[in-house]
Amino acid sequence: MHATGPVHLLLVGAPGTEFRTAAAMARETGAHVTLADNAAMALQILRDDGGDIVMIDIDQDVARFIAQLRSERIAVPVLACGIDAAADRAVAAIRAGARDYVPLPPQADLIAAAILSVSQNVTRIVGDDPALARALALGLAMAHSSAPMLIVGESGCGKELFARAMHDASGRHGRFIVIDCATNSPEILESELFGHAAGAFPGAVARRRGRIEEAVDGTVFLRDVEALAPAAQARLLAVLQGTNVHRPAAEAATIRARIMASTGVDLDGLVAKGLFQGNLLARLGLVRIALPPLRARIGDILPMASFFADRFALANDLPPRGFDEAATALLLQHPWPGNVRELEDTVHRAVLLNRRESIAADALVTADGSPLGAPATAAPVADPAIFVGRTVDDVERDLILHTLRHCRGNRTLASTILGISVRTMRNKLKTFIEAGIPVLPAS
Repeated sequence: MHATGPVHLLLVGAPGTEFRTAAAMARETGAHVTLADNAAMALQILRDDGGDIVMIDIDQDVARFIAQLRSERIAVPVLACGIDAAADRAVAAIRAGARDYVPLPPQADLIAAAILSVSQNVTRIVGDDPALARALALGLAMAHSSAPMLIVGESGCGKELFARAMHDASGRHGRFIVIDCATNSPEILESELFGHAAGAFPGAVARRRGRIEEAVDGTVFLRDVEALAPAAQARLLAVLQGTNVHRPAAEAATIRARIMASTGVDLDGLVAKGLFQGNLLARLGLVRIALPPLRARIGDILPMASFFADRFALANDLPPRGFDEAATALLLQHPWPGNVRELEDTVHRAVLLNRRESIAADALVTADGSPLGAPATAAPVADPAIFVGRTVDDVERDLILHTLRHCRGNRTLASTILGISVRTMRNKLKTFIEAGIPVLPAS
């Protein structure tokens, strides 16, 4: 989960100089920092106020802390940190579920990277394509309202960026909180959204506020809303209808947060198949914004590429460069199946690779270094003999992980290619993770 406004960073460890320094560096990036002396204090803070990212001293029982988070269904990224920690302890923390290890004394760039891992502060929408202009005009006209907003479009076309821009334009003082509906189990997702009472399930040792309640006068953005389980759909509908949030003791709660959602699939088709509640779609889609794919916005490609090039040059302390004639032609000819996200990644690589006065065509490459637009080589036909001696589970696992890498961690896209549901994909990946098999993080 992540938020605009200040990112809420929780530092867990005995008070000391290095932690104070890390806190100061994080505050310099604009983060809101809370200090907890131990894991128990940190858990109570997360139950009451939530958080966007946790950095915990490796001298604490990191494995037990992460296990408690899972037991209480609190989904928050955890970074382990420490002073001259042995490599095996850092590895053990990561195996226990920590996203990464950050050495102390802290370095400003590492702290900033940790903050950036949960925050995207750039909410400028570049381009003047007529379809995009219509979407932007409708969104801005409704930005100051409390009406739910559904943003639809292909993967990578900027749905979350658009939602952030609408939140920024709304004048709301609360946070912009992202809930990824496709990457959490139904149980964790329900607790994330609605909270839970003490004793609601075996690991619920205390009451926890849900993110919808926690957002207060902010915005809750539901990414890939089609992945919501039926029970969560029913509860979300109750929230949008203003009935209750199923709070502890069944007290009614007035919800002040604005709900936005995104999808890359045909929700009307899911309703027709009985896989999504029609009443919920009607509520969420009161304002329905359709974002065009990049291939339909050819006039916006060069302005966006220039914007990204300037931004990445500044971030990497490099002089700004324009694109030469061949690179410009290549940018306009490429079909951009990955949409704006693919363009941004391509320009990022080009800025880092280019060694000329202008960004040349040979700097425009894919993630594996292949020239952009190079014809795909036909995949060799697999010899059936290579499967002999392997179990069906092994072959299925390799196929899923290979497809996920091909989709750069986009689980919804990988599920579509494989012809399985997002929930099936999520469950398969969960079994891989539990078996100690590395899984590419969701993009």
